[in-house]
Amino acid sequence: MSFFERLKTAASAEWSAYTEHPFTNALADGSLAETAFRHYLIQDYLFLIEFARAYALSIYKSPKLADMREAAAGLSAILDVEMDLHVKLCTSWGLSAGDLEQTAAAVETLAYTRYVLDTGMRGDLLALEVALAPCVIGYAEIATRLASRPNAHVAANPYRVWIAEYAGAPYQQVAAKARAHLEGLADLYATPAREAELIVIFKEATRLEADFWEMGWRAGQAGKTRA
Repeated sequence: MSFFERLKTAASAEWSAYTEHPFTNALADGSLAETAFRHYLIQDYLFLIEFARAYALSIYKSPKLADMREAAAGLSAILDVEMDLHVKLCTSWGLSAGDLEQTAAAVETLAYTRYVLDTGMRGDLLALEVALAPCVIGYAEIATRLASRPNAHVAANPYRVWIAEYAGAPYQQVAAKARAHLEGLADLYATPAREAELIVIFKEATRLEADFWEMGWRAGQAGKTRA
């Protein structure tokens, strides 16, 4: 069993709560309330700003030039691709990149980003990559599952662009490279004793990812109540 699969197995409850959250299933069939997706997407834009800082930190933490280049590629994917998707989707609501940047970060956004950055500051590159893994690799897994659903790509599904972006080959390749890099780092630095510590990091990061979905889900439910 690979290192990442061992992490997932150890965090099976947290991983299921994250990757199978009702928010994700509602994306696939198009039933997610727009208020839920809008709240999530704006907060995710703020999250990506901090995530980019985490990738910048991973360059500093890299022991080898090859690790630095891997981290730089991840940073570019966030700044030059993923954030652009968020801006493009938000233009339909009349929101610019400047509007997004001026939005206040939610508690869930702050909790997750601070955890990842703190883990990176305190630990080595492997610890930081484990904290990043639920997002980077998890989104690829979630999108692949959602893309296989019957209504995922129909014109009536307002979330088909989001699904296609993360299920598409460019992002899947980013996730595959991140996973391969994580496995290589684990081969070098993950002793049995260390692995137990890394599982704790992975569980917490995965739990915080699920909280992020829940934040958006609650916003959608609150919108229905007000309506």
